[in-house]
Amino acid sequence: MNHLDDISPGQRTRALTMSTVAFTVCFAVWTIFAIIGVQIKKDLGLTDTQFGLLAGTPILTGSLSRLFLGIWTDQYGGRIVYVAVMASAAVATFLLTYADSYPLFLLAALGMGIAGGAFAVGVAYVSRWYPKERQGTALGIFGMGNVGAAVTKFAAPFVMVAYGWETVAQVWAAAILVMAAIFWFSTEDDPVLVRRRAAGAAPESTAMHLSPLKNIQVWRFSLYYFFVFGAFVALALWLPRYYVGVYGLDIKTAGMLGAAYSIPASVFRAFGGVLSDRIGARRVLYWTFGVAALCCFLLAYPATDYVVQGINGPIAFSFAIGLVPFTILTFVLGFFMSLGKAAVYKHIPVYYPGNVGSVGGIVGLIGGLGGFVLPIVFGALNDLTGIWTSCFMLLFLIVATAFVWMHLAVGRMERRHLPSLKNLPDLPELDGAGQAAAPQKPAAPARAVPQRT
Repeated sequence: MNHLDDISPGQRTRALTMSTVAFTVCFAVWTIFAIIGVQIKKDLGLTDTQFGLLAGTPILTGSLSRLFLGIWTDQYGGRIVYVAVMASAAVATFLLTYADSYPLFLLAALGMGIAGGAFAVGVAYVSRWYPKERQGTALGIFGMGNVGAAVTKFAAPFVMVAYGWETVAQVWAAAILVMAAIFWFSTEDDPVLVRRRAAGAAPESTAMHLSPLKNIQVWRFSLYYFFVFGAFVALALWLPRYYVGVYGLDIKTAGMLGAAYSIPASVFRAFGGVLSDRIGARRVLYWTFGVAALCCFLLAYPATDYVVQGINGPIAFSFAIGLVPFTILTFVLGFFMSLGKAAVYKHIPVYYPGNVGSVGGIVGLIGGLGGFVLPIVFGALNDLTGIWTSCFMLLFLIVATAFVWMHLAVGRMERRHLPSLKNLPDLPELDGAGQAAAPQKPAAPARAVPQRT
């Protein structure tokens, strides 16, 4: 009997709901510097590069921790690991209020970043409750926890203006600690862990969980996620600063408009999971990269003054993306990024069903590193070039590279399976066409048939 057969719908729903809510709270804490970092930058007189480092430091910890947290989830179960992550993040977030120098802020930010590792835990935990044909939808719903970034952008500016950034940190620390307690008392161990304990089997070794990482396919998925998730996190952190610097908005308005990007990049992830189940994850990624490349190209164009030598003398005109078109373009970019995030993680339980934690962890690690590296690079590009749109120039290069690599990889796979090209599955493993397929018996010699004329 399949280990999922005796799971009730209520158990599945509870596991998914509580995991999603917990991830929302974790993500709100993880991106807190998008708001309070603006005030800290003023208080400490930081450069854009230093601000980018501060905003990205929690992302570094959250990213690097995803690999071992994913492995621990495979080995010991998501419930206990999830609670440990939230409790640790609560302590670090509260201690942030005692920092009084830039190095201490960076140290506290490193500790807070463990909240971002909750993603790898949740992916492994949630996927164990659902069959393959429903994992895309389930993981898409779980990924909606990214909306925690929007929660921070909506609420934190008002709390910070009224009571100071220290109160924001204290309230967010209390929220994630309460969530840890609620999660522990409202969830149960996943069915795979329960079955393994009943059988008295030991968990697989760390080396076994790491073995799939030698496949180039895993690193290709990681590049995809570096853009659809890493760039999402980077922009979620960077956009309030961008709105203040480029359009002269106050922090409340900048936070609200930043949320207009974060919300679609989070909420519609569930829709991306449904689409990946129905029309195929690869098709969703083609749309994601194509539209994202177009958006980044338009956003990358800097404000420019032109002078044309006309018949009756010079004709001057200017080009710049206004506030409304900019917000619309970032909304569209966030929407397609959300679809892409779900599509990437739809692949993992299908290609690597026994190593969701480790493979999902490394893909999440690389993606999360994008959220750490990119804000720093954005700030450095500002300092070096003096061009605000330089951040979107970089994003265009990244998405174009991912698009080309994916298309070349798909082309190679299609050539390998040319005889059955018309029936090539979107996820080849489902039909035994990919690297994890079982060996096929040699086909019997075909009998000659009369040719039609």
